[in-house]
Amino acid sequence: MPRPPRDDRRSSLPTLRLRRALRAALEAGHPWIWRDALDAFDLEPGTVVRVIDDRGPVATGLAEQGAIGVRVLSTRPITIDATFFAERIARAASLRDRVVPPDTDAYRLVHGEGDGVPGVVVDVYTHWAVIALDGAASDRWHDALVAGVRAARPALRGILVRTGRRESKKIELADGEAPPPHVDVREHGMVLRGDLAHGQKTGLFLDHRESRFRVRQLARGLRVLNLYGYTGGFSIGAGLGGAIEVDTVDVAPAALELAQQSWSLNGLTAPHRTHARDVPEFLEEARARGQRWDLIVADPPSFAPNEASLPAAMKSYRALHRACLRALEPNGLYLAASCSSHVDRIAFDRTLREAAEKIGPVQVLERWGAPADHPRLAAFPEGDYLKVVLARRLD
Repeated sequence: MPRPPRDDRRSSLPTLRLRRALRAALEAGHPWIWRDALDAFDLEPGTVVRVIDDRGPVATGLAEQGAIGVRVLSTRPITIDATFFAERIARAASLRDRVVPPDTDAYRLVHGEGDGVPGVVVDVYTHWAVIALDGAASDRWHDALVAGVRAARPALRGILVRTGRRESKKIELADGEAPPPHVDVREHGMVLRGDLAHGQKTGLFLDHRESRFRVRQLARGLRVLNLYGYTGGFSIGAGLGGAIEVDTVDVAPAALELAQQSWSLNGLTAPHRTHARDVPEFLEEARARGQRWDLIVADPPSFAPNEASLPAAMKSYRALHRACLRALEPNGLYLAASCSSHVDRIAFDRTLREAAEKIGPVQVLERWGAPADHPRLAAFPEGDYLKVVLARRLD
């Protein structure tokens, strides 16, 4: 592992000059400086840098590779070392002590930019933490981040570090003992089983904790369909809420097996059917059969991983909304979610409105996002990625 660059007030930090008027945005809290907003530079990712403009120092941060040139850590002259990261992680942990429900032991300990540690996510699953590093800059501070998590949560049995995405994802045991193949966690008292080594994200989608709880509150006596269901969190919530039957659809058989195991762990006895199917095909076949549900949850993977894919994503969201609304019973409930930061709330609402034009009247009942252990910076709208809408199809 490369040694973190030494940084103290006696050091002469590399200095990068802004080419754009970004001081106000950075002082307001925006944590990124795009590479094309800086004079050209060639530094190792993770190098501590000072950013200046014509008025003087603007920010201290870490040099990054790719489109993001610098990840901003402070707009004040500050020493960046292991102590800095330990203090930021401790500050984040103190917030979780206040906002995580007492009957919950899976939560986000550090939420990257929202907690002043850009490019770093830390999720806790009972006795284990998973650190997910986004970008090469944070990887250079690997050891300091692991030490900071250990200091903030000394009772952890083990700490994993995940780097890369999808096919390039790598998991290493950085501290303590490895978790078992499956880890059972509690969320508002509900038991969920996850796979920390091979599952999506860090194991479970912890940003939907309150969404799953809302489904639990709504599901009594209903037939529920959970689309893109992964390990079945929404399905388990529906079952515990009193749903009379639940269908879970996902393309991954391994995830559906965990959903079925979680169903049993919670002592649920209502019918729970899993379908390893493509969602559009499943909905089309259900329409042909005339099958309908009282509550449908649709939480697809990001349809817009970048700006260029936005037009296609809007089309995909409209098609999904339309198919789900058609599959609802009159006065049925529809919980629609988008996890793409490139689709803002206004745009997501528009996809639902446009889909409803061909279906009939739709009421919007509630809107929300990620819970309080996923804090967002007011000056960083890109960080407010999760949009959830609860709607009702009128008869």
